[in-house]
Amino acid sequence: MIFDIWLLTKIVAILLPAIAIIDILKRKLLAIDKLIWILLVAFVPFIGSIIYFYDRIKYRK
Repeated sequence: MIFDIWLLTKIVAILLPAIAIIDILKRKLLAIDKLIWILLVAFVPFIGSIIYFYDRIKYRK
């Protein structure tokens, strides 16, 4: 059971930043904004991705 939880955590930790970077590249943003978001997600992957998606949801409203 613990193995499954750790495996799921690792998969999420890998996929979340990858999805965030793909979404950043697809969005219509200024080049400097894209660079800042990509650097944030690259250097702090899990937290950076969560911050990015939170900001994206807040931006839509």
